[in-house]
Amino acid sequence: MKLSERQRAYWRSNLLLTFCLLLIWFGVTFVAGYYANELNSLQFMGFPLGFYIFAQGSMITYLVIIAIYVTVMNRLDRRYRVKQRPS
Repeated sequence: MKLSERQRAYWRSNLLLTFCLLLIWFGVTFVAGYYANELNSLQFMGFPLGFYIFAQGSMITYLVIIAIYVTVMNRLDRRYRVKQRPS
């Protein structure tokens, strides 16, 4: 199946968005976990920062990632005139 230029542009935008959001997810999940001991030397709202990131911050970040994905994909769908198939 050959894709049109518009479809390729849509797919590239989708992949770029997914890649960027996965980088943020990786940073919050693994990079922050790797440096948890160092982060615990800092305080945030009375808690060690490493603890706060994993107890609250990571969950909030995941919800924000989902909201960003939904919002940007809806904009891309409108921009490239992509319609959902009827179920």
